[in-house]
Amino acid sequence: MPALILEGGTFRPIFSCGVMDALLDHGVMFDYVSGVSAGITDAASYLSRQRGRNLEIMHRFRHDKRYLGARNLPHDHSIFGVDFVFDTIPNELLPFDWDAFRAYQGRMLVGVTNAETGQAEYLDGMQLDKASTMLRASCSIPIYFPPVQIGDKTYYDGGIADPIPIVKSLHDGNKKHLIVLTQPKTYRKQQTRGTLLAARAMRRKYPRMCETMLSRPKRYNETVCLCHQLADRQPESTVLLQPSEPLESFEKDIKKLEYGYEMGYNMACARMDDIKRLFG
Repeated sequence: MPALILEGGTFRPIFSCGVMDALLDHGVMFDYVSGVSAGITDAASYLSRQRGRNLEIMHRFRHDKRYLGARNLPHDHSIFGVDFVFDTIPNELLPFDWDAFRAYQGRMLVGVTNAETGQAEYLDGMQLDKASTMLRASCSIPIYFPPVQIGDKTYYDGGIADPIPIVKSLHDGNKKHLIVLTQPKTYRKQQTRGTLLAARAMRRKYPRMCETMLSRPKRYNETVCLCHQLADRQPESTVLLQPSEPLESFEKDIKKLEYGYEMGYNMACARMDDIKRLFG
């Protein structure tokens, strides 16, 4: 079946939100959607068919201190207002359509990283609870978010172990893909001082998680190369969309966020015939 694969990136997936709204406008619904972090979190509104909801969240809450700000540290142990983002907004302020979401008949895979093993796991997104626990787990960037406990397992951001879950999709038997990345074509990940410090902080409690964090740039770059190989060698079965210029992970300017959204929307519309051919 055709699969939609989504990279994360905090606010960079506003580009992906534009892509998914274009899919909704053209009546295109994938039966297999897999992603990590903000990518798969934003996909929930695609599966509930709430066009424009992700962009409205940015408009209404990007500068709300309950959403992002130091005041959240005492309660949420994060600069993000975790309860506000994953509970108050979808269940009170900008309601998520749970009935429409539950009516979706396909597969939604939420990528997470097991803190003990350092390995990627893929949770069944259709079992999402009202507190969006598994989405919190997929977004739990070390240092920025606390880890999330689900059952007897501790999870961090899915993008650490598998930033672009295309290999998982291929292993699941999918042969046709729309892959949406949130970095430009020329981007390759470099090891950063921040990652080194975060990995060092994790070393004693989660040594395998530390190893996974340190090897992430190599794994990310190899996966990006695979995405390009699939798009170049199998253009009839792989559509790859990437922003034409860099987007900031913690972008504050709403106009720039709108621009990223429009970039994704317009790019998807320009490639809509190719996307629809994936279903042919």
